[in-house]
Amino acid sequence: MSPQAQLVMIAWLPVVLYLFRIFPAQRAVVISFIVAWLFLPQLAGFSFPGIPDYERMSATCYSILLATFIFDVQRFTSFKLGWLDLPMLIWCICPFASSITNGLGVYDGLSQTLAQTVAYGIPYFLGRIYLNNLTGLRHLVIAMFIGGLIYAPLCWIEVRMSPQIHRWVYGYLDARKFAQTIRYGGYRPTVFMQHGLSVGMWMATATLIGIWLWRAGVIKQVWGISIRWLVAVLLITVVLVKSTGAIILLLLGIMIMFTAKWFRTSFLQLLLIIGVSSYLYMGATGVFSSERIAQVVSGLATVVDQGRANSVGFRMHNEEMLSEKARQRMMFGWGGWGRNRIYVENWNGDLVDISITDSLWIISFGINGAVGLIAIFGSSLLPAFSFFWLRYPASSWFKPKVAPAAVLSVIITLYMVDCTLNDQPNPVFTLASGGIAGLVLKEPEKKKLKGDHTVVVKHSLAQHRQKQRRLTQIRS
Repeated sequence: MSPQAQLVMIAWLPVVLYLFRIFPAQRAVVISFIVAWLFLPQLAGFSFPGIPDYERMSATCYSILLATFIFDVQRFTSFKLGWLDLPMLIWCICPFASSITNGLGVYDGLSQTLAQTVAYGIPYFLGRIYLNNLTGLRHLVIAMFIGGLIYAPLCWIEVRMSPQIHRWVYGYLDARKFAQTIRYGGYRPTVFMQHGLSVGMWMATATLIGIWLWRAGVIKQVWGISIRWLVAVLLITVVLVKSTGAIILLLLGIMIMFTAKWFRTSFLQLLLIIGVSSYLYMGATGVFSSERIAQVVSGLATVVDQGRANSVGFRMHNEEMLSEKARQRMMFGWGGWGRNRIYVENWNGDLVDISITDSLWIISFGINGAVGLIAIFGSSLLPAFSFFWLRYPASSWFKPKVAPAAVLSVIITLYMVDCTLNDQPNPVFTLASGGIAGLVLKEPEKKKLKGDHTVVVKHSLAQHRQKQRRLTQIRS
């Protein structure tokens, strides 16, 4: 960690407090998360006893919680635990059960629980209390779109000159992952993120948001430039980023969007949620055999190049072995310290780790078992499903007020699809999941207005009757 990276991390807390001072609370939260995710340094931070390390996203969570205590303390009392919050609650406390059932002790369980709560629980909680209405989600969506626009020229630079911006600004680069940035005869940008896959997912998300807001008429210009030209810029950037998975997810999102617009149905999103759930079930129960994996690889080879298909096949073979071991601790997994991984003895008699864990689902299943696996995916898929099933059907998705929330529900679904293949945590998506859950749990605005109107009418009728009685008494 360089001196400038240390300075930025130290200065970030007062910067967040200042944002709460000059902006409304909703906007301050959104700006803090977006700026931290896009621009704060990697592999930088400080260790303090008793709490998870102070790194870029935990620093953001700590700072926002402190700012809330100082400037907006009543916000905490507005939170009421709802049924949609149960998956995230279980995910946060599940490490304790994993540690206890594996004999790792109470201290380890509390430590792992605290780390998981900071990484996932606090962003979700902040989304619940700050972004639980259509206005808050609109702020988040527009900020994500603008973040993608700002990142676009940085991606172009790294596509041409290799990932160097982090080194230019902060003085160092994670050289261990540099080989993974070479793709299709060029470079895959990382900018200030941990991996090119994260950049690809972010740019695909920003592009989908731009298309959706454009078609729904939510915004027409940004910085005086027509949104259609900005969307074109983002589309070109997504291709240049060279992330095949992100491009496929973008196409899926566009298909869901146009199906909702033309046919007024969310069937494709529902199908995607069922598909992810089925994949997790088959992976966790051992349905994927070597023969079925070979069939998947041969099928993929007809859509993408053979190298990418073989890469997916390699991952699935690894996940088959890891899933077999995870099923030995089916409920709560193996706990931490690499106990979920596979080790064999080498020629020297030493244990060597031969497993490769690329996807969030197999990591969650191995460490926290079936309970953790269901909880982490349910914390995003359940709010997304409830959004269109209980509150806002597809027929309302292109109304300007609803469109930002609708595209977010699709995005967190696509993110869960990505998590079946990759492990690229993004707290902004967790923040969005909390916001969608809060929106679903609240009474819809129309019903609120209708209820308030009913109360007013009843009160007016009562006053009218009292006046009539008084007049009758006076006359008599």
